[in-house]
Amino acid sequence: MRHITESRLDDLEPLLGRLRGLEGLQEKKRGVFYRKSRAFLHFHEDPAGLFADVRLAGLDFERFDVTRRAGRSALVKRIREALE
Repeated sequence: MRHITESRLDDLEPLLGRLRGLEGLQEKKRGVFYRKSRAFLHFHEDPAGLFADVRLAGLDFERFDVTRRAGRSALVKRIREALE
């Protein structure tokens, strides 16, 4: 699984816009978000689809399938909960 390309990030632009609106996240590079000084969220792609790795709690990243709208909504919901 490789980091997402710019052209595939274009497919996620509505999601990126929602994430940019969340207080507490800073987009250091397009599609790479930090919380305070720590990496928090980035995206990958492979033949199975598009995926987000997010550090909701602790040291490990959790992977979310964001290929479809339902996965994107679930990701935003979990991030909102983590930021509260």
